[in-house]
Amino acid sequence: MDIRVLQYFLAVAREESITRAAETLRMTQPPLSRQLKDLEDELGKKLLIRGSKKVTLTEDGMLLRKRAEEMIDLMEKTKAELAGLDDDMSGEIYIGGGETDAISLFAQAAEKLQKRYPLIHYHIYSGDAEIVMERLDKGLIDFGLLVGPVDVSKYDYMRLPIRDTWGILMRKDSPLAEKDAVCAEDLWDKPLIASHQASTSSDMVAWLKKDIRKLNIVMTYNLIFNASLFVKKGLGYAIALDKIINTVGDSELCFRPLYPTLEAELCIVWKKYQVFSKVSKEFLRLLKSAWENEA
Repeated sequence: MDIRVLQYFLAVAREESITRAAETLRMTQPPLSRQLKDLEDELGKKLLIRGSKKVTLTEDGMLLRKRAEEMIDLMEKTKAELAGLDDDMSGEIYIGGGETDAISLFAQAAEKLQKRYPLIHYHIYSGDAEIVMERLDKGLIDFGLLVGPVDVSKYDYMRLPIRDTWGILMRKDSPLAEKDAVCAEDLWDKPLIASHQASTSSDMVAWLKKDIRKLNIVMTYNLIFNASLFVKKGLGYAIALDKIINTVGDSELCFRPLYPTLEAELCIVWKKYQVFSKVSKEFLRLLKSAWENEA
């Protein structure tokens, strides 16, 4: 498969029209249609459903779209790394992580590096541990910050000496807001908003003392900011990590820790035998320095 043809395919998927895609690609429609037909013949799969008003993707087409985006992302990352070799300290650094206050360690390292080498650019992707590890395995990010108990044996890693605290994010006028901490029994009859990570965590299930499927889970989320908007509207109590959503001042929300205390481990990971660019090596050095200061 030619990268250029994959870019053509992505343009059609994005525009939902061969005509509009041809216009954005600054080419005529017949050669674009021929390239797409050749791609389908090469793969032996029908990728596009050509309707009267728009073009849609088949199931195989949707899979190819996902893989093509990853391949082009990796190609652009590789080009940026190679370009960075021409300059002692310029290039791109790719980071993935869950929503956690510990991401400030990456920010601390980036701040120090940026003052010395302002031509460096950073790209950060948010997601749970599964998403971060998938991007790391595919070479789409350089470093990942994982939250919770995760098997990191296939990576090089640093376990951080700090931990995140689980608790409940709620409206300040909620009945549970009167408590200093929340116990499992307090939640058994409440509408809950649970992160995908919390709902699959063995530690959380053990703390709840109940099969999570038997609780009133009204919503699941992977980004707590989005979930907090539903909490504000009174949809439910969000099981979340501390220090992510503002709960001071005139905020409508408050945070109460769980009792007994439940904490989440934090770990910075990168691929074993990774050949880092100069900027990534320096960034890792600063990350280790930030980690040692926290220890």
